[in-house]
Amino acid sequence: MADSEPTLLSRLLKPEIHDLLEARKWTRLRDALREWPAPEVAQLLMDLEPGDRVLLFRAIGRERAAQVFSHLEPEARNDFLATLTDEDTRHLLANLPPDDRTELLEELPGQVTQRLLNLLSPEDLEEARYLLGYPEESVGRLMTPDYVAVRPDWTVARALDHIRKVGRESETIYRIYVVDERWVLLDDIELRRLILADPEQTIAQVMDHTFVSISAFADREEAIALIRRYDVVALPVLDSGGVLVGIVTVDDILDVQEEEVTEDFHKSASVGPLQMSLRTAGIPYLYQRRIGWLLILVVMNIFSGAGIAYYEDTIAATVALVFFLPLLIDSAGNAGSQAATLMVRALATGDVRGKDWFRLLSKELGVSSLMGASMAAAVVVIAFWRGGPDVAVVVGMTMALVVVMGSLIGMSLPFLLVRLKLDPATASAPLVTSIADISGVLIYFSLATWYLGVGG
Repeated sequence: MADSEPTLLSRLLKPEIHDLLEARKWTRLRDALREWPAPEVAQLLMDLEPGDRVLLFRAIGRERAAQVFSHLEPEARNDFLATLTDEDTRHLLANLPPDDRTELLEELPGQVTQRLLNLLSPEDLEEARYLLGYPEESVGRLMTPDYVAVRPDWTVARALDHIRKVGRESETIYRIYVVDERWVLLDDIELRRLILADPEQTIAQVMDHTFVSISAFADREEAIALIRRYDVVALPVLDSGGVLVGIVTVDDILDVQEEEVTEDFHKSASVGPLQMSLRTAGIPYLYQRRIGWLLILVVMNIFSGAGIAYYEDTIAATVALVFFLPLLIDSAGNAGSQAATLMVRALATGDVRGKDWFRLLSKELGVSSLMGASMAAAVVVIAFWRGGPDVAVVVGMTMALVVVMGSLIGMSLPFLLVRLKLDPATASAPLVTSIADISGVLIYFSLATWYLGVGG
């Protein structure tokens, strides 16, 4: 996507571009921008006045214009579409790759989407509605139907001729897909193998019948995991009958992965995922994204206060206990946040699965016990000096217990959310910390009431 600030290249050459625009020297203008990367042209486009934007967009040619449009921020795309005529928009949509066209249609308001669908050719309209028919977050919404397929009974020479004819329209030709007469996927073959094969061999003789595929209804994160695991540049997408309906490429996956990581990052801070850039988001939108979890956490933290109030007799009898309260509950929350972060990331990357919970629980119990003992040893000396031997014992025991408790909560909560079909990233640091705080208060003052023999 284009950066928010003009790049060095656009700052240096923009005066020349303005001169060419004013002089209406379209050929020279197109030549001046030919070597520019598409993101650079996209940034330059948004730096111009709306009227000049349209003139520049028309000057760079339809195919190039579609490439540039793909690199605009979503908000910039919407604003720019409003400045185009129906004819300009029709040509733009026709030249966009199907997956980019689908992404655009998904992001626009319903009325705008319908207007754009009405501008598509019958073939493009059928394709767009086909792609939009898959569930949100599914591979079907991400795939492109532009790929090269051959038949098993073709010779290698015929297949290569076919690739030369249709390859320019394909998203990638690194892998060639072998299908039968019903379009069921039989194999995928590296282009390199075809080039090196005997031209008189049939495709069936070159096939090894081993390939990786994914369902069009699968979650996009499954595609990320498969491409990472098998190190492929494109993944064939099949319907329930094994028919090849499209491919998803690694560049599309990288965009999705960035979105997923950003979404998880926001959730880990108890922020609703942003559907636009922070730079362009308004105050009401940011308020709406952030206030919900903060209110929930306020309600949860009321229980901590209630726990403290319940043990006011214990606090009144041994005031020194209050000095260590922030230290203990913060330690529980920090340990829980550590464990939750490790588990959420491991679940997201597929490193661990739900069935691994018990084994990881025993491992976390061992690790947290060692951490709790170490932290207890560090705080006992201060507790002895501040409150005497009895307070030192209570603080030491509490520290060991709350670190173990916080760690077990932090590692278990993501697994529970997965079991409930929820995003484990919802087990955010503030949520884990709040639960650990409440538990820590109860453990601390319960131990103090029991050990010091005061009323609760």
